[in-house]
Amino acid sequence: MTAQSPPNSKRTAKRIGIGARPPANPHAEAWIRQGDADALNKGDLYTARLTLDVTPALRARIKIAAFGQGVTVAELLRGLLEREFPETRTENLP
Repeated sequence: MTAQSPPNSKRTAKRIGIGARPPANPHAEAWIRQGDADALNKGDLYTARLTLDVTPALRARIKIAAFGQGVTVAELLRGLLEREFPETRTENLP
């Protein structure tokens, strides 16, 4: 089934090709890939996402505390979790 143009349409049936892709610019490609490397380096530190339901009041307190410390909410919570759950904790060892 082919689509037909409305009777008053000024569109012609002629198709125009897009053409060949222009040659790649190596400097542009390197610049684009640099952004990928920066994102990977940042992502290497924090690779898991947690979802936590909190009350609006608690969320407000967390945001105010983060603002007061001059950090983002994510940075504040990462620090809190690192302090609470250090990498080497003697009480967790068998």
